[in-house]
Amino acid sequence: MTQTQDETRTRTYSWASPAEHAALLATTGGLELLRGTAAGELPPPPIMSLIDLTGMEVEEGAVTFHLEPREFHYNPLGTMHGGVISTLLDSAAACSLHSTLPAGVGYTSLDLNVRFLRPVTVDSGRLTCKGGVLQRGRRTALTEARLTDAAGRLVAHATSSCMIFEAPRA
Repeated sequence: MTQTQDETRTRTYSWASPAEHAALLATTGGLELLRGTAAGELPPPPIMSLIDLTGMEVEEGAVTFHLEPREFHYNPLGTMHGGVISTLLDSAAACSLHSTLPAGVGYTSLDLNVRFLRPVTVDSGRLTCKGGVLQRGRRTALTEARLTDAAGRLVAHATSSCMIFEAPRA
């Protein structure tokens, strides 16, 4: 990806086809798939390229994303758009569930309850978004995510209910 933050304010990026990940759902467990993505062995999903995630850590039941706030994340008020923050929180919460699922099992977010606690700007420094599974049943799970700034201050929190289902076959 190339980007500038000077007067030209341009940004160009590319992404891999999401079909590769989708095809792997039937044969690869979530933990293995996410670890492959984090290690660069699998291409990142397009959303990671779109918002410019800068790092990812994975363990069973927990996923952490990192992002450097950039001007292109801003809303008209000069702070990071709540949709970008919500995307980070939703991704970390949902992927934490994915890390617990076996091959052939998929998931989707049913809801996302977000609390914005402080504004985020480029001065906030590197953001860390940690997701975790609070409770997992056969058909649903409750997950959460916490977004902190470079100083370790909590800037947003979310909980999410997820539905667990048999993944469609390719």
